[in-house]
Amino acid sequence: MAIQPVSSSFAPSRLAVVMALAMPILAWAQTQADTTTQTITVSGRSASNAASVAGFGDVPLSRAPFSATVITLGQLQDAGISGIGDLTRVDAGTTDAYNAPGYWGQLAVRGFTLDNRFNYRRDGLPINAETVIAQGNKQALEILKGSSGLQAGTSAPGGLVNLVVKRPGERIRQAHLGWEQDGTLGLALDLGDRAGTDGALGWRMNAGLERLDPSLKSSRGHRGLLALAGEARLGPSTLLEVEVESSRQSQPSTPGFSLLGDVLPSARSIDPRTNLNNQAWSLPVVMDGQTGSVRLTQALGKDVELVAHAMRQRLRSDDRVAFPYGCYDAAADVYYADRYCPDGRFDLYDYRSEGERRTSDAMDLSINGRGQWLGMTHRFSAGVLFTRFEARFNRQAYNYSGSGSIDGLTPLPADPTLTDENTQRDERSTEWRLQDAITLSPRWSLWAGLRHTRLHRESVRTDGSRATSYDQSFTTPWLALSHALGPQTLAYLSWGQGVESEVAPGRSRYTNAGQALPALKSQQTELGFKQSGPKLDWRAAAFDMRRPLWSDIGACNVSGSCTRREDGAAQHRGVELEAEWRAGAWSVRGSAMALQARREGALDASLNGLRPVNVPATSLKLQGVYNVRAVPGLALLGFVIHEGERMVLPDNQLATPGWTRLDLGARWTQKAPGRNLVWRAGLDNVTDARAWKEAPLQFGHLYLYPLAPRTARLSVTANL
Repeated sequence: MAIQPVSSSFAPSRLAVVMALAMPILAWAQTQADTTTQTITVSGRSASNAASVAGFGDVPLSRAPFSATVITLGQLQDAGISGIGDLTRVDAGTTDAYNAPGYWGQLAVRGFTLDNRFNYRRDGLPINAETVIAQGNKQALEILKGSSGLQAGTSAPGGLVNLVVKRPGERIRQAHLGWEQDGTLGLALDLGDRAGTDGALGWRMNAGLERLDPSLKSSRGHRGLLALAGEARLGPSTLLEVEVESSRQSQPSTPGFSLLGDVLPSARSIDPRTNLNNQAWSLPVVMDGQTGSVRLTQALGKDVELVAHAMRQRLRSDDRVAFPYGCYDAAADVYYADRYCPDGRFDLYDYRSEGERRTSDAMDLSINGRGQWLGMTHRFSAGVLFTRFEARFNRQAYNYSGSGSIDGLTPLPADPTLTDENTQRDERSTEWRLQDAITLSPRWSLWAGLRHTRLHRESVRTDGSRATSYDQSFTTPWLALSHALGPQTLAYLSWGQGVESEVAPGRSRYTNAGQALPALKSQQTELGFKQSGPKLDWRAAAFDMRRPLWSDIGACNVSGSCTRREDGAAQHRGVELEAEWRAGAWSVRGSAMALQARREGALDASLNGLRPVNVPATSLKLQGVYNVRAVPGLALLGFVIHEGERMVLPDNQLATPGWTRLDLGARWTQKAPGRNLVWRAGLDNVTDARAWKEAPLQFGHLYLYPLAPRTARLSVTANL
């Protein structure tokens, strides 16, 4: 039978409105009843040297016992980053994981691919990242690394990505105009101001329009954004914040190349501008998104605050592509299920899934503060997070159109007939959390956290078949001990768990069809050192992560012949280094990762000790700035990106060679009374290096994505 929407007494959108209206009244009443209560002034949040997604407030990263990277707006602009997938250019621990141009970005952190459904946050609340996330109203991006069970009920191991929304501040009047080869043009506005007594009211607007015309062929499109944010200081102890954004992108996506039979083609033999999705009937992927949130912060005395934060995200997408997948070689009577034919041909399918709708609701209630108990200082946080997710799809097309070729020049007929079912999904969860940072002595601190999750999930095909439903509960702890070796140096040891929840597919071939599997509990141990000084900041972390894996055991070709069960684990051990050096006119920031990722404990012993597909063993990202003294305001920029080889096949018989890319740029700030202009110029992939950037195994198929060719970009930002 068809699945019904999950019923729940929790209605985030209504509850948010009620709380937004009621809590300021309650706060006012409390103030009037006791005018002697000591209050604190609550102000808006802004990106800083802290990673708010970790849940420990404004603790500076240099004093925090975990690994995290905060990429500021200026760094994003200097590097020309316009999407989530481009984060791989500035952080060594973050690498590509099926980053198809024109589609939503997918990242891997410490070798584990993040789940776009569960590993992304927006101002700390969970969102669905199965869309293109607009960047125009984002102030910074935070990457938390390691097991994330303290911050998320369920998530893939590796870490979390948090998007920090721009909020009202001081007066801003900014316009941005940008160009990128071949003909991409964009215009963006960032406006804001304060009003009322002592600036109690604040507003900010971000708007942008962009014509997308990259060097990649058959890939023209457009995107736009409108975002509004406001805040009201309802009293010295009360802050109300609201914001909403609406975005849209329409652009054809880009399928990958692949092995040619048993041969890894040379990247030099492939034109990286070729788009295999270039049929006359190819349609763009269209992604619309609307997100809104309300947050109320109420001070309860000197060092304690209550926060109510609610958000709704609504996504709509039309996912369409001329999709190459496998190849049947009629002459040799051979079917290549996971690659293309030796002569460069492939089977092309007309894929269309239109009218996809994803709705995410979240409500977080928390109390945060500081206190003295048992002679020790505590920085504590306790709260509960309610979430609800609903995905609704229509039937989809996935029809064979004919045999295409990697030159992208073979016209084939369309077949948009809706021949395949899709899967509807519903989920709701309640997550209770408690965490505390305890100062044991001037040098020693204990950090602890616990999250308990109650989860309900349902799914069913669009024709009413393969229905599944299950409930699950689990608790994930996190613990760290830090020691200040000096006023600027910290050492720490941490351990934590994360959870993934899975159900055996509801197909007759499975002996456990539709049954919830035991929760996959990953864990990480990390040893780290950090130092922060006036000229040099650095950190080093050694980590050991273990993630259990599920496999299908049996023939899996007839009814009752297959069982999904735990089958060993992925063990990722590595070292990450990050440093920033400032001296005179120079500023250099770099990060590096050495990773040993292996399969262990598999039932098939031949798999043990093998490396996972598409995970580089080494990665280096380096950014340098030189301020030219002879030309005030001029800075020369350089970016070096290096990644080691990636395995293409699960048996490790083929690997893509490592590669190095050089980007150069310049930033010139022209200052004048009452205004300034910031000019930026960049040339990415200066040497026009040719290499396979990544080799993802996606949908059971091996794909290859080339480095983008040499690309120029220019922009000017006017601050008035």
